[in-house]
Amino acid sequence: MSALLANRSARRRVVAYVALLLTSLLLLTVSSNPFVRDLQHGVAFAFKPIQEGVDGVARNVASIGSTISEIDQLRQENAALKADNEQLQEEARSAAEIQRENELLTGLLQLRNGLTYHTQAVTVIARESSEARRAIVIDRGTDDGIAAGQIVITSGGALAGRVTDVGPNFAHVVLISDSSSTVIGQLLTSAATGKVIGQLGGALVMQDVDSGAKVTVGEEVFTAGIELSGGIRSPYPKGLLIGAVVDFTRDPNEVVQTVFLEPAAPLDTLEYLLVITDFEGGISGPVETGVPCDPTKGGTLPDSDQPCASDAPGASASPKH
Repeated sequence: MSALLANRSARRRVVAYVALLLTSLLLLTVSSNPFVRDLQHGVAFAFKPIQEGVDGVARNVASIGSTISEIDQLRQENAALKADNEQLQEEARSAAEIQRENELLTGLLQLRNGLTYHTQAVTVIARESSEARRAIVIDRGTDDGIAAGQIVITSGGALAGRVTDVGPNFAHVVLISDSSSTVIGQLLTSAATGKVIGQLGGALVMQDVDSGAKVTVGEEVFTAGIELSGGIRSPYPKGLLIGAVVDFTRDPNEVVQTVFLEPAAPLDTLEYLLVITDFEGGISGPVETGVPCDPTKGGTLPDSDQPCASDAPGASASPKH
């Protein structure tokens, strides 16, 4: 039985081989026929547009895939470049800030080297700017030799204000733009003097200037450093820059004129300052103008910021301590 099955299988393989051989010979014979070749060429020509269309679609699909890949790569590169650009901008801002601070500190160092007074460098740590006050807080106090009444200056020798209250590691400074501040100023050209008073608008008012003094817009005004009434020494050193003239008014019926100044110090943006620690002025604290007072034995009033009104009516008032 198994031999019979093996013979049948062998015959099938032989028959299949012969059939394939005959088919190949037939196809070779037919393909060499000119009619058949023309038919093949016609069919190929007819299907050529379809083939080209299919090829075009395949190319477009491949191009879209490549474009998507390139867009994704460009997006990643753009994100990396944006991050690098932001970092560079931040570094540039930091470098500009460092350069600005370095210029400020260099200006203070040059000023410090040119002064005959001892000074303490300080930094502004708080500001008080309201309708009634113009003051700052600095980061040095009694532990660093800061005391009430000491004068505060900034770059260029510009007057900023005066220390009023002091703690161990901080101090309050009233700016010259505060309405309680009064400084005796002197015009550079004519040497005429007047009281420079702060006001909340920003400009300083120089009062009681001799009406005969010539005043020029842009002219600088410095601390006069002259004695106050009663022989009291000026609380401010001579020659500190207060500001520049921006306007003035002269009443023909008055013997004095009023001058308006722009402060030389950037009072609203102060950062680094110098405190003069060894100038011994005649006044170290505020009193109300017009209150009669008597100088101490040493000729000073420790808690006054205004000239004594020795001719004011009433009994003498003892100075504050």
